[in-house]
Amino acid sequence: MSNDSMSVLYDAPGPRARRITLISSILAALAAVAGLYFLVYRPLDERGQFSMERWGPLIDPGNEVFGQVWTQLGQGFRATLTAAALAIVSSLAFGTLLAVLRVQLKSLMRRRFDSLPAPVALAVRALSWLLNGVTRFFVEVFRGLPVVITIFFCASGLPVLGVDLGDILWYLVLGLTIYNGVVIGEILRSGMEGLPGGQREAADAIGLTSFQATRMILLPQAFRIMLPALISQLVVVLKDTSLGFIISYEEVLRKSSFIIQVLDNPIQVYVVVGVIYIAVNYLLSKLAEYAQRRLAKGRRTARKSKPATTGGESTTVQETEAVAGTAT
Repeated sequence: MSNDSMSVLYDAPGPRARRITLISSILAALAAVAGLYFLVYRPLDERGQFSMERWGPLIDPGNEVFGQVWTQLGQGFRATLTAAALAIVSSLAFGTLLAVLRVQLKSLMRRRFDSLPAPVALAVRALSWLLNGVTRFFVEVFRGLPVVITIFFCASGLPVLGVDLGDILWYLVLGLTIYNGVVIGEILRSGMEGLPGGQREAADAIGLTSFQATRMILLPQAFRIMLPALISQLVVVLKDTSLGFIISYEEVLRKSSFIIQVLDNPIQVYVVVGVIYIAVNYLLSKLAEYAQRRLAKGRRTARKSKPATTGGESTTVQETEAVAGTAT
């Protein structure tokens, strides 16, 4: 955008406005620092929250309970990461299947099945409408329920029905999978349905079935487009493992509560646990950015390797782009 266009949309501040902005920013920063000092630091310091008596078990290797504390925290984080990894994989698989199923059911609802006898065509269409209603009801119910209730019902309801999963870990993973799988399924479904209609038309033109078009063209593009939303949901899965306390799963926060009961230092323990959570989520976000860059790089490479075409071949180019996008 040119400087003339920028001047129409935004008036550049003059010297006086810049001075006012600078002074206001400095005053606001000083006020924030003063507030933190008088309202946070001093009250905590007066109560001895910065003493080594409280921080020592967490940061001083020479402390007599340092090893025991970090052994407990290490066991808790292993349990947390185990549950998160299992829930992430199962949520992605379940969400993908759910998204493909809903897209396919909507496609079937639009078909008339003229090649089949009338009673059979009517029965197939009725079954498609029924299954679409059932899946939509399932999505609305479990997307509307808090995840903590889903986990609780899995742990309390399944044994009553005679379903014993054994380890308490699997009840937590199942609850997280149902909730987050539904959300991921809706993310992918919206991504596929938001693609240009020409994508599906090109697939029909080259003879792909509805399922093949979904699997080879729509779904890969939906994953690429919706990757930021998917990564955000995977971070939610990691954080939601902390809800395992309601079914007595000994993840890191439950282990932390045991440590706090003995050492009486909740602020210090939760600060350390929070920092580790932030670090893990940051690494997960960076991994997502790396994957997104790789996908974008692969797409640019595919475009560069495409042979030049004339204007009469524009439709073929669009079809090739759609299929090439799936290869990346």
